[in-house]
Amino acid sequence: MTLKAYLANRAAAAKGCLSVPGVWDGLSSTLASRAGFDVQFLSGAALTMSRMGLPDLGFLDLATLVDATARIADATGAMLIVDADTGFGNAIHARRAVRSLESAGATAIQIEDQTYPKRCGHLSGKSVIPVREAAAKIEACVDARKSETTLISARTDALAIEGIHGALDRADAYLEAGADLIFVEGPRSITELAMIGDRLAARVPTIHNLVDGTGSPVSTRDELSGFGIALALHPLIILGGMVQSGTRSLQHLGETGETTSLSGTIMSLHELNEQLGLEEYDALGARYEAET
Repeated sequence: MTLKAYLANRAAAAKGCLSVPGVWDGLSSTLASRAGFDVQFLSGAALTMSRMGLPDLGFLDLATLVDATARIADATGAMLIVDADTGFGNAIHARRAVRSLESAGATAIQIEDQTYPKRCGHLSGKSVIPVREAAAKIEACVDARKSETTLISARTDALAIEGIHGALDRADAYLEAGADLIFVEGPRSITELAMIGDRLAARVPTIHNLVDGTGSPVSTRDELSGFGIALALHPLIILGGMVQSGTRSLQHLGETGETTSLSGTIMSLHELNEQLGLEEYDALGARYEAET
């Protein structure tokens, strides 16, 4: 099933907002898939932090993103919304990014209207390109895809700069340019979230970011459903948990010199192999050995 059909079916069945966890590699995608998440978000922030050990300040390059997309597609085949930041340049660069990411296995590709280099959407100091330039970039992305089942998600960071009305006007322009999904980043109040829902939700699947500690006016998908929001992104849900648990485990190791007492909080080798399907590979190996 395509992501477009999947979202349409959910809307028709009034299933409400869909939680979408952030992933960055085969392991994180496997964990999400095993937990029942068919739709996943390849987070540029999570990929930058995990692969490079750097904050989300535009360090990510297209080759790294394409590689991560291909590895996730190979590992799980999940319906993957790929965060392509600003498209790595102008409309021509964004067009190439869409071609490359679609070929690598992206189900949807997200492009935002920040200037390059971008900043994490929850940091100060952001700026956006002119709306006409951004709309042309979205149009180039729509034209670039080989299949209409590959969706283009348009994100605007203009709310913090131009206010809610400017952000909504941009969303309209991106929808007119052919965007399949709309993401207005950073609503600061219930009123602004309601304005986003009222203006967009009936026309296009709309996305909201739920990043802990960033001041979202709501915190649950049920609340978002009340505003007609279709997808709730949790870009750092897995990475944040891993970093917190890893930090505590390392502190414990440094203080005590042992890890046996952590058996209830860290996975054993057996448990890790179980998550990654070792038994299936052992069975395949035994089968092929028997045939030789």
